[in-house]
Amino acid sequence: MRDGSLLSVFGNEAPHQSTISRWYGEFKRQSPRKTKLVSRWIPDLLTEKAARVNWCQKTLDREEKPTKVIRFRSVSKKVQRTVTADWYAITYLPKVITDLRKINPERRIILHQDNASSPTAQKTRQYLTDGNVELLDHPPYSPDLSPNDFFTFRKIKNRLRGQRFQPPEEAVDAFKNAWCRQRSLWDQEWNSIVFSDESRFCLGMHDGRARVRRRRGERRNPQSFVERHVHHTVGVMVWGAIAYGSRSPLIFIRGNMNAQRYIHEVLEPHLLPYLDTLADPTFQQDNARPHVARVTIDFFQQNDVTLLPWPPISPDLSPIEHVWDMMGRRLLNLQRPPQTLEALREELVVAWNEIPQEDIGHLIRSMPRCVGECIAHQGASTHY
Repeated sequence: MRDGSLLSVFGNEAPHQSTISRWYGEFKRQSPRKTKLVSRWIPDLLTEKAARVNWCQKTLDREEKPTKVIRFRSVSKKVQRTVTADWYAITYLPKVITDLRKINPERRIILHQDNASSPTAQKTRQYLTDGNVELLDHPPYSPDLSPNDFFTFRKIKNRLRGQRFQPPEEAVDAFKNAWCRQRSLWDQEWNSIVFSDESRFCLGMHDGRARVRRRRGERRNPQSFVERHVHHTVGVMVWGAIAYGSRSPLIFIRGNMNAQRYIHEVLEPHLLPYLDTLADPTFQQDNARPHVARVTIDFFQQNDVTLLPWPPISPDLSPIEHVWDMMGRRLLNLQRPPQTLEALREELVVAWNEIPQEDIGHLIRSMPRCVGECIAHQGASTHY
């Protein structure tokens, strides 16, 4: 049996009377400070309905409506346990605004925040006014009108519910594990993924660095160190993409990569024509800054490029890393290593083109095993 007042608020989702009795009994038996049994937001009990309706109507009547969702990296609150006006206006907001205006200092920003004491403090409003940041007003008691509340935070909390993390690496492993579980049943689906990456190759050594895998707590292990002379190493940066049955041309990147150069020198002239040769491809890239910049995401949306979400710090899940390793080992085994950048570029093109397509197909067919091992290791490093 369902209570009539609950039916009027929740409709078919209203809990039964027996469920409410069980909640009440558990609540009486346990300390409310330690246990949160249920939390439901009931809009019918609000006293600010008129303000909410007016805000929604004003938002609909705006002549200029936002067309894109801007994603940026939030500032960690690992040390800041309490959000104060000083921290919010002096530490947090400047980093966020600077990050948003990194490419275009004159970029128009409309900020949406709730009515907590820190966002509405005089110090905060003065900083936003001085920084030419416009405020989108927010009706009181309206978390259901904030995408962070009703979508983003809820998604993250549901995915990581019940888990406790000490170092940040544990949270990364948990996300990586969740990503692998979502694709644990993939088989033929991997054949439509286009894996891409950049890599640096240097004269005298394939990328100037020797990598080792270590366990937590082994950072200072002497066996992980190699003594060498420190000097500027000359090399080249390359970009490439592989798929089951094909590969892109090897592209040389001159100078430092940024979002604009990534679009105009890699994506437009090389990636799009390559994707046109494939049937229903999905593009993979890591989470480097140029890859996830707003202009880059807009470019993918405008050109209908489907992206494969990628977990952070996960080179062991990308088969193209093995291709770079094959090329590096070929350079090291040359009887006459290249002595100039031009010779290095020529050898890299030869190495890229001479990798058997069958080997690339084998790497992609190993993805189900790689994902399975990642799940078995709870998101920690795999041997791939």
